[in-house]
Amino acid sequence: MSNLETSANVIWHNASVTRKRREEQNSHKGTILWFTGLSGSGKSSLAHAVEEQLHQRGCRTFVLDGDNVRHGLCSDLGFSVEDRVENIRRISEVAKLFLEAGVIVLTAFISPFRAERDTARKVVPHGDFLEIFCDSSIEVCEARDVKGLYKRARAGEIPEFTGISSPYEAPTSPELKVATGEDAIEHCVDQVLQLLAERGVLKSNA
Repeated sequence: MSNLETSANVIWHNASVTRKRREEQNSHKGTILWFTGLSGSGKSSLAHAVEEQLHQRGCRTFVLDGDNVRHGLCSDLGFSVEDRVENIRRISEVAKLFLEAGVIVLTAFISPFRAERDTARKVVPHGDFLEIFCDSSIEVCEARDVKGLYKRARAGEIPEFTGISSPYEAPTSPELKVATGEDAIEHCVDQVLQLLAERGVLKSNA
């Protein structure tokens, strides 16, 4: 059966427990924090540090981490351009489900291509996708590279490696740009929390 035939036989079910009701129970709005940047730019570290602060405030959160997702949901994908596009498509759909649950979902993926990040943004209602650019020079990223990935990429052992043999298209107008290559992580966390407050995701007493 083709995908078209499958889609024609699938009908969306509207639940009685709505996103609004879930958000009211959570005492905060759901949103997607989409952390993007080079490998080693601090995406995962920042996402988890932000989640820790939100959790301490009683918020419902979940981090979708690039490596973790590739152990399960995207374990069948490689790192070709086509597979990377599919990887981000799947993640954006999963993030949308978390959003409907009223959760603050934090995604930490290189997501190197603007077109795919724009597609992920369009999957959800306007204002629910907050792109956070973790800005760090490739020199800093390489110096932080405890896995030795950059060294292997420069030796030609890893094809299609972002920043070396595959491009990274930096965001042109992200909701937030954090200097993760220079600033302390505590400062970066504060910037993200301020963004959430400004966007009304968190209540003033959160």
